[in-house]
Amino acid sequence: MKIKKVLVSQPKPASEKSPYYDIANKYGVKIDFHPFIKVVSIPAQEFRQQKISILDHTAVIFTSRHSIDHFFTLCEELRITVPETMKYFCNSEAVALYIQKYVQYRKRKIFFGSTGKFEGLLPTIIKNKKEKFLAPVSDVHNSEIKTHLDKHKIELTEAVMYRTVSNKFDLADNFDYDLLIFFSPSGVASLKESFPDFKQENICIGTFGNSTAQAVVDAGLRLDLEAPTIAAPSITAALEEFIKTHNK
Repeated sequence: MKIKKVLVSQPKPASEKSPYYDIANKYGVKIDFHPFIKVVSIPAQEFRQQKISILDHTAVIFTSRHSIDHFFTLCEELRITVPETMKYFCNSEAVALYIQKYVQYRKRKIFFGSTGKFEGLLPTIIKNKKEKFLAPVSDVHNSEIKTHLDKHKIELTEAVMYRTVSNKFDLADNFDYDLLIFFSPSGVASLKESFPDFKQENICIGTFGNSTAQAVVDAGLRLDLEAPTIAAPSITAALEEFIKTHNK
């Protein structure tokens, strides 16, 4: 079966230089973008039930842009003025630079890791272990940060500030894709929620990441494309190879 129409469960790329567009032009396929999940803020009333005082903390750990958006949105809703003395610790420089959307970057004490992962940020946190850390997290999160900080006896409060919900697909009549690509288990769950009677049949499914691949299998679906691999470290590399093979 030839691949003519692909659905990528992510927002549409902001840049026209995206590899997805190169693939579409090179192989004559149509690629649509529609996130199956979206991140929404926890209402202030619900946050208050956690009995967490943001101003009792002297430092915030940001692991993503989502965590920044929802932290400052919640502070505004709670009418909290974050003091200039607050320190920010970010997984990467890109995340750190995003803070300037809400505060003047030069006037703040902002730190970021060198690897883009929390392990790269940890040494800087350890050097500031006397701070009282707050970590904005999703309602579904792993314990990586807490495990590391507990090991070094560093004070940390995990505050649930946002959650992931299904972003239902409204175009049921036009759901005629040859290949669906997912990036999270939540996206796979949202597919089943949007289409309770979904039958895969000739529709191919691709994933990025082990947990997403396992979610497809657990949902009783067939997994046709998986990344990353040694040969295809990115989803776009895997997608191009998949299309090249099927469209011979």
